[in-house]
Amino acid sequence: MTSNSAKSRSRVLSGIQPTGNVHIGNYLGAIRHWVANQDRAENYFVIVDLHSLTVPQDPDLLRANIRELAGILIAAGIDPGRSVLFQQSQLPAHAEIAWILNCYIPLGWLERMTQFKDKVGENRERASTGLFTYPALMASDILLYDATHVPVGDDQRQHLELTRDVAERLNKQLGPGTVVVPKAAIPPRAARVMSLSDPDAKMSKSDGPHAGAVMVLDDPDRIRRKVRRAVTDSENSIRFDPERPGVYNLLSVYQALDGRSDGQIEAEFEGCGYGQLKDRVADALIEALRPLRSRYLELARDPGQIDSILAAGAERAGPVAKATRNRIYERIGLI
Repeated sequence: MTSNSAKSRSRVLSGIQPTGNVHIGNYLGAIRHWVANQDRAENYFVIVDLHSLTVPQDPDLLRANIRELAGILIAAGIDPGRSVLFQQSQLPAHAEIAWILNCYIPLGWLERMTQFKDKVGENRERASTGLFTYPALMASDILLYDATHVPVGDDQRQHLELTRDVAERLNKQLGPGTVVVPKAAIPPRAARVMSLSDPDAKMSKSDGPHAGAVMVLDDPDRIRRKVRRAVTDSENSIRFDPERPGVYNLLSVYQALDGRSDGQIEAEFEGCGYGQLKDRVADALIEALRPLRSRYLELARDPGQIDSILAAGAERAGPVAKATRNRIYERIGLI
């Protein structure tokens, strides 16, 4: 499909790494919105396994994480009949166009990427080149599918801006319509779920099975234990106050699941203690995740079904990626 035809309908590209430990921050901030918006645009959901190689990976664990993530996405409601779900590494065009983009992205653009600086800290000289050029691969993922919109959290906005910049550079140097310049789509609510054990820090996969993160596959007892251990404060009132991050985080999670306004939720908890707040948050999470966990356990009993879905998705995505790759190659002079 060419960039001109892509403009007739919105096309959304969403990517997620198979690093294991998918938590409620991933679900509330991204996956749930992907599911709800499947009929509003043409959706491509890509498991970006090549991105995970910026840090050392155990091969067997990586294979298991890819399959687990695909199962979670399907169990959450990503419908392979309505959307395209596939594995990045199965389509060579992603790596091929990433190299082309590396040749068009100035070094200074990459050096300004704050996420790279945050991740490497004082270990810049030991960081992989792949981590440094990560934004080029992300741009390749997006531009290959003529995506008009990309759902991103705050931590990925700078990478999307770089994608837009390099897209505009390609269109200027190689000719109009070479690629589509994408726009950001920011989820309106619960886009940033914080750690239960450290509410000043974003909930992270690196929290692993510990108290800071509730995993989408946690059983009800584990969810309740983690929520009950959540950090709060010494005040008695329950209200939306960003200056009280522990309580604010619990209320934000509850609101994301409940859907009511700040005032309505504060009225519900008037006169309640933190124990009641935590119990209701735990109840809401357990009920929200119950069908996902049940469906995932069913899918996990037949891993071949998950593999078949990913293979079928790659077959659907392949011609779109190849068409963009060939268009870029032709305008560069490679074909």
